[in-house]
Order: sequence, then structure tokens, then C-alpha cells
Amino acid sequence: MDGLLIVDKPAGPTSHDIVALVRRLAATRRVGHGGTLDPFASGVLPLFLGRATRMVEYHAGDWKAYRATVCFGASSTTDDLEGELTPADGSAPTREAVLAAIPSFLGPISQRPPAYSAIKLAGRRAYAMARAGETPQLAERDVTIDRMELDDWDGRDPARPIAILDVACSAGTYVRALARDLGAAVGSAAYLGALIRTASGPFRLEDALAVDAIRDAAAAGPARLAALLRPVDAGLESMAEHAVTDDELVAISRGQFIRVPDLRAEEGAPIRIRDGRGRLVAIAILQGGRLAPDKVLVDASAS
Repeated sequence: MDGLLIVDKPAGPTSHDIVALVRRLAATRRVGHGGTLDPFASGVLPLFLGRATRMVEYHAGDWKAYRATVCFGASSTTDDLEGELTPADGSAPTREAVLAAIPSFLGPISQRPPAYSAIKLAGRRAYAMARAGETPQLAERDVTIDRMELDDWDGRDPARPIAILDVACSAGTYVRALARDLGAAVGSAAYLGALIRTASGPFRLEDALAVDAIRDAAAAGPARLAALLRPVDAGLESMAEHAVTDDELVAISRGQFIRVPDLRAEEGAPIRIRDGRGRLVAIAILQGGRLAPDKVLVDASAS
């Protein structure tokens, strides 16, 4: 069970719940995920099984895309629908006011993470401090909003209008904070009412697998479940690759560098190493005309 499983996480379970389920279904402890989704959120959750867990770091910076439901007219202690709501003073914003405010969020911005977040302060989680009645002082972080478009507007309740936003952003962006700050920008308040992750890097919602489909495949046997896995290096197609000879494969499998004077790639860049059969056998780093193994995926005895 080596490869990626792109899951369509339903609203309700935590990301760890989905990891635990796949660990049980695949009979392996080696399962990691590519970016936490809050329990109330749904959508793309890439899972990495077996040797693919060593590829997680190369996806840490993957951009994300979301369909966000922003509810105006009230603030939330958690910046989402799970917190305690407080009605905003004054009138709710119009569709035109929201459209006018959106451009100020595009590009590089500084964002204050929600008080109820997993960020650690002096060894304590911010959400634990908030639950204890403390006010965690969280530093702003730099994120980038590549796209933020108003897809739909529901103004049937003028005091509590709802906006559906299409958002594409850098890793580490809190969409809850975007909703909160958009409410403040239009002179009101807002919180995140629902969230669907529509993409994580190259992985799209339309290609993700429902949890029930994964359960059904596992019930049909390990081979059926394994057939759902994408290759270990799925999503890394932009990373350069290099094919090695049998002798070079032996050296790589033992952690030894190999010389590649003609390889054209950026110094210090990770390179996918394949053997003569096209198997991914390692990730190596280009250093002064040679490849130094960084992650070896084959055993020296099996090479």
C-alpha cells in the first residue's frame, strides 16, 4: 500500500478520523495527510500511504482552493458556525459593498489567525487557551490570496445576508479569518458558515473518492483498495527526474551519491530518481554536478 489516496472528506469527522479509518482499512500505520480540514469542512484531503508518506513535505506548500459560505450580520468566537454568535451593530452590508471590499484582500496580505486555532504559544494550543477564557496573542502571518470571487449572494434576509466565495490561497491561510476580516472591512461582522476544499495543489474535488467508495474497495480485498492509489510521486510532475543505471541504483540505494555532470536542473533542487523499469527509487538533491540521495525508497538488498 504505497501511494496517494485523494479523499472527499465529508463534513463531521476530523481529518485524523479519516486517517484512522484508512489506516484500519489498509492495515497500515503509515498514513499521513496533506493539510488539515476542520470537522465542519468537507472536500479534498490527500492521504499518503506507505512510502508515499515521505513525499508529504513536497506538498506542504501546495496552494488550496475553497468554496466558502460567509454569513454576515454576526461574529463568532471561533470565526465559524461552531462558535458563540454575537449580532453585529448597525446594518448588514449590501452585495455591492462586499464586491467593493474584495479587491483589498487579493495578493500578499497579513492575517491574524483565529483565537481557536492549533497554533502553539509557550507550548499551549491557542484553542486550549481560548477555551480557558484567556485571549491568545497570535502574531499575524503573511499569506497570499490569488483569487477571491463572489459566486453567489443570498439577500433574502437583509439583516443576515450570505455570500458564496470562490477562494484560491497559499498554504497556511485561514479562510475563517478571511470571513471575519471581510465582515470588518464592510463595517459589519461575518463568520464562516460552510467550507468546501475544491483543490489541494494539483488534486481536484471532482477526482476525489467518497469515503463509502473507499470502504467498498477495502471490503472487496487489498488489491481493489490498492487499485485506487495514485503513484507515490503523483502531483510532483513538475519536479525534474533522472534515470539511473543498475550500478547507479545500487549506489543510490546505499545512500551514496552519483555523478551527473550533464543534468540540467537548479542547484539544490530535489530530483526524482527512476530505475530502468521506470520505478521511483529515490529523491536526490543536486549538489555540484552530483546527486546526493535524500529519500531512498528501495532497499539496498533489493536493488
